[in-house]
Parts: sequence; structure tokens; C-alpha cells
Amino acid sequence: MTLFHLLIIAIIQGVTEFLPVSSSAHLILLPQLTGMEDQGQVIDVAVHVGTLAAVILYFRTDVALALSGVPRLLRGKIDTPGAKLAFLLVAATIPVVIAGVILKLTGLDDAMRSVAVIGWTMLIFGLVLYWTDQKGDDAKTAPDWSVRDALIMGLWQAIALIPGTSRSGATISGARALGYAREDAAKLAMLMSIPTIIASGVLLGAEVAMTANAALARDGAIAAVFAFGAALLALSLMMRLLKSISFTPYVIYRVILGVILLIIAYS
Repeated sequence: MTLFHLLIIAIIQGVTEFLPVSSSAHLILLPQLTGMEDQGQVIDVAVHVGTLAAVILYFRTDVALALSGVPRLLRGKIDTPGAKLAFLLVAATIPVVIAGVILKLTGLDDAMRSVAVIGWTMLIFGLVLYWTDQKGDDAKTAPDWSVRDALIMGLWQAIALIPGTSRSGATISGARALGYAREDAAKLAMLMSIPTIIASGVLLGAEVAMTANAALARDGAIAAVFAFGAALLALSLMMRLLKSISFTPYVIYRVILGVILLIIAYS
């Protein structure tokens, strides 16, 4: 795979993983609409590792807090802020893990990788993001996160396994519908991505290990570094912009792209 191809894939994944526009949709559309070679699961896992490193670095204080609570959580105690955060992240990840395994075993994950599906989900869930963002309260902040809210947001995240929905977009929509302020909704969605990306990597790890070779490993390492840089930049920019603007610019992009994809799919 050429360096240019790896760079394009890494930038697409890095920029779109945390913006509410669906990274999986863009990675699926790249070979379908451009004729480029499909990058395969090895590169997919590699760029996800890069974006995982970016979100861990950006939210390193919260990640350290959650990790500090793991020992107490393993002893069945949820009596510290760290243990509570770790517990809530686990609870929020359960729905997407169950749904992901079901889709993988039934083969539905491959069946949904079409331009028409992505067009509809891009459009519909873009409008859902707009509605929840405009109607949602700003009454709750990240420290108010509860088990109930974590499970509800986890269900929204599970829906995002449908290509084009956007994992961050769905969880942000869920958080805004629950009354979380924009920055806090985005922060919780980003923190939820960490165990989700790890779970996804573990799920695909066995397959990747069986197909990888030295050349693919090298390409994967290059793609991961590029994706890390792109993801860190995109994440930093989005979190800063949320101090002054809503999610409407992302909604406009989703609606326009969704309409274009539907025209392509049904023409």
C-alpha cells in the first residue's frame, strides 16, 4: 500500500473518529466511491489504535482517574470518584459489545456496508443530532453521570454500529437528550470511545493476527502514527469550538453528504 493511500486513510479515520460524522462510513465509502483498494482489517485496527492513543492523551486526567479506581472496582467497591467512573464506563460499554458480537456472528455487519444504508443513516441521525442538540438542556455536567444515563448512552452507542450513524454522534445525541451540556456530552462520548475501541480491537485481533505480515505491520504502524496526529488535532479543535458553537455545522455536512449518497445509491 502506498504512503499516500495510508495517509488518506489515516487522516479520514483520525479526523472523523471523534467528530459526529461517522468514521466507519467514510472508510467504507473511500474504496467504493474512488476505486481505491480496500485497506482491510489490519489497517482498520491500526488507525483505531492511533485514534485510541489520541483520546487517551487528550483526556489523560480522566483516564488516570478511572484507572486509579479499577483496583477498588475489582474488589466490589464503588466508593471513590475513580471507581465510579470506571464502573460507569464498563456499564456504558456492555450494550455495544453485545450488539457487536451479534452483528459479527450473524454477518449483518457486512450486509449493512452499502452506500444506501450509509446515506440514510447519515441523513437521519444527522437530523437526530440537530434535534437533540437544539432541544436538550444544559442542566447536567459530567460529574452528574449516573448508571441509568450510562446505560442509555450505551444503547445509543450500540445503534451506531450501523455504518453512517456515527458512534460519537449517537452518544452525543443521547447525552444531549438526557440534558448534558455540549462540552460534557462530548467529553462523556469521547471517554466512552476508549473501552469501545479496545473491545473492538480485541474482537478483531485474532483475525488480524492471522492475516498480518511484516509489510502489513509496517503499513499499520505508519497509518497509526498519522491517525494519532489527525485525531488529536480534530479532537482538540472540536472541544474548543464547542465553547462557542453548536453541532449544527456537522449536521449540515451530514445532511448534504447523506443526500448525495442517496442520489448515487438510487440513480
